Amino acid sequence: MDTSAYKTALDILLADIVNELNDIAVHNSVTDDWEVKTPENNEADESLQADAAEEADSRIAELDALETRYRSITRALAKIASSTYGSCEISGEPIETARLAANPEARTCIAHMDQESELPM
Repeated sequence: MDTSAYKTALDILLADIVNELNDIAVHNSVTDDWEVKTPENNEADESLQADAAEEADSRIAELDALETRYRSITRALAKIASSTYGSCEISGEPIETARLAANPEARTCIAHMDQESELPM
């Protein structure tokens, strides 16, 4: 399988995700984890404190979604590097070209796509 087009697509997706992550989080290069940036809040006003807490909760939820996407993309790129890209993690069968074109970080074939979310990160 020629993976060059998938690698290019994944590299672009990764750059986009990293840009979004950098807006709301700080990357820990040792653990490869992202930690949400919390805005400084020195306000005594309770409603402003509540707004800041709500914003932090929103950032945490956004961070979780982005970090999941980040991990999926980096996993797919690692598979390309190790020549294991394009194989279903459940059956071992090749992942359909149309599925990879639509979702280059797919981990399963179409028959097992409903089980993909159950796979360990």
